[in-house]
Amino acid sequence: MPFMTRRAALALAAAPLAAPAVAQTANIKLTLPWLAQGSTAYAYIAKEMGAFQRRGLNVDVSRGTGSVAAAQAVSQGQFDYGIVGAGPMILAAARGLPILATATVNYDMTMGIALREDSPIRTAKDLEGKKLGAVPTSAEFPFWPAFAQRAGINTSTITIVQMDNRVLERGLIDRQVDAITAIGSSSIPVMQAQRAAHRFIPYSSAGVNFYANVICTRPEVLASRRSQVEAVTEALLEAAAFQLKEPERAIDMFIKQVPEIGITQGGRENARLSQGLMQWTMVAPEAIDNGLGYTDMAKWTAMTDLVMQYGAPADATRPATEAVVSNTFAGKVKLSAAEWATIRTNLAPFGQMLG
Repeated sequence: MPFMTRRAALALAAAPLAAPAVAQTANIKLTLPWLAQGSTAYAYIAKEMGAFQRRGLNVDVSRGTGSVAAAQAVSQGQFDYGIVGAGPMILAAARGLPILATATVNYDMTMGIALREDSPIRTAKDLEGKKLGAVPTSAEFPFWPAFAQRAGINTSTITIVQMDNRVLERGLIDRQVDAITAIGSSSIPVMQAQRAAHRFIPYSSAGVNFYANVICTRPEVLASRRSQVEAVTEALLEAAAFQLKEPERAIDMFIKQVPEIGITQGGRENARLSQGLMQWTMVAPEAIDNGLGYTDMAKWTAMTDLVMQYGAPADATRPATEAVVSNTFAGKVKLSAAEWATIRTNLAPFGQMLG
């Protein structure tokens, strides 16, 4: 043992006792794909229920301006983590941006055709000869050709009316167009809020299937902060499970984190609709059989096929599935068969809204 002088010993004795080492809380930033909505409320619920705090995380949740922008922001280092649509995430990877998914939260992007309830259009083929409203920059419009082809629609007979996303649903309600391409979980609450009865033909009815939101980060973050990536993923999935089991309490917690939702006219009902529509797409074999967050790699590869054919620029490089998505941190949050049965029953009305 090194020799200690009398003066050093006295100084040490007089010094205050050192506090035990405490792990520092990590400050991280997470972006949503869009505004604060019931469909992504689990990011706020994870804060409110302490799921982040218990894992030593202080998370700043920011609202987004679309999945494409959110994916770019994560890949460029503006955020550590993001919740983005699977299609835009694949597109970002195809453009060479460093991004990867650590879990899939919900399994249907709810792309489709929205109609008024009294519309004579009953099947996809009935769209022929009609006016179809669409936002060219929307997530679903690039895949309209794929849906039309697989549904056997003669697109030469259809008039595409380009619309602003702020008036898309209003244009349908006011009969400016016969139908619109839409994300059901976004457009249906808008129509419901305006008391406009609707019907919906999902793209998935013709085999055009896309996962919706995934949790993502950058490869460098995974390499340097692996335990943190695992903690963020598990905290978000824990909160998503709470939403499934306690939907009304979840809305209360969401509003506590985002008070303006509660004071806006119809805000709570819109949040409930958005939450319910999203949750219906969580009731999938991937999550039921393997646990929340699990990704079917074959389905991801099929989504990549669609992105490369219909959404990617000519100079894009096809990203390998195993390079952009992993199940390493998925499947640890599980629900029982009885819980899934109750959830399926409770969410059935939302499933009906999605056709």
